[in-house]
Amino acid sequence: MERRALIAALGSLSAIVLAPPAQALGESDAALGVRAALERGALAAVAALGQPGGFLDHPQLRIPLPGALEKAAKLLKATGQGRKVDALVAAMNHAAEAAMPAARDVFVQAVRRLSVEDALQLVRGGADDAVTRFFEGKTRASLGERFLPIVSRATQKEQLAEKYNAVAAKAAGLGLLKEEDASIERYVTRKALDGLYWRVGEEEKKIRQDPLGTGSALLKKVFGR
Repeated sequence: MERRALIAALGSLSAIVLAPPAQALGESDAALGVRAALERGALAAVAALGQPGGFLDHPQLRIPLPGALEKAAKLLKATGQGRKVDALVAAMNHAAEAAMPAARDVFVQAVRRLSVEDALQLVRGGADDAVTRFFEGKTRASLGERFLPIVSRATQKEQLAEKYNAVAAKAAGLGLLKEEDASIERYVTRKALDGLYWRVGEEEKKIRQDPLGTGSALLKKVFGR
């Protein structure tokens, strides 16, 4: 009787020791859930911002002239040159819109490289846009390299880049404009990236606030409260 009880106890102990950790499934779910949320949010942002008016018609993302040039633009409008100013602003925003499709491949590759450890940390993080900020750190530099030539071609097509850069360089030299804003191509690229990550962050917040609304059982399990 004692022998049988000992064997049963050893069997139970073996089951506990040899069984896979209970956390393993949770870790796997966390990684899959964060990847799914990232992909969903990133592709939704790219689709929304990459269409005509994606930046220009959005009150929060519309790219204005930077700093002192925005103030100068108001004076130009007062002197009847508003059409030229509007054309420049429209060209800048359309350039940002044209760059958006280039983000798809970079985003997909970054999502696939996300580790289980990073996913767990992000799920446990308190910020509503923690995944987006982490993602931005991993992709912003490479995405900027892809955006810059696209933005350059778009602004050159409008034949406005040279005029902007000449005026901006003078303004920067007088301390009226940041050096990073003295090139229309770099300024628009930076603002395009700012807008893109802002939109991805908004998508992430929606998923966290209403994971059931996504229609995904996995996202509900990972982000549900």
